[in-house]
Amino acid sequence: MMWWYGPGTGGWAMALMGIGMVLFWALIVLGLIALVRYLQTAGGRPPEVRATPEELLAERFARGEIDEQEYRLRLDALHGRSGPAIKR
Repeated sequence: MMWWYGPGTGGWAMALMGIGMVLFWALIVLGLIALVRYLQTAGGRPPEVRATPEELLAERFARGEIDEQEYRLRLDALHGRSGPAIKR
């Protein structure tokens, strides 16, 4: 007993179904990747930018937590330069 009429599904139809299935799964995977990236950035906000060590040192100097001599000594240490020892 036949359930359909005609020659059945041809080669082009099978090829289009295969391409369609690959595109479908590619869209699913790309959508999941986009969702994970969106959720990693805390609801769409850009990630918090951290200050560099030089910026932190400059802020401490600007607030008066360290004096100029200590600022320059620590800045030299960050850049790998050695200078005269500080006498206290």
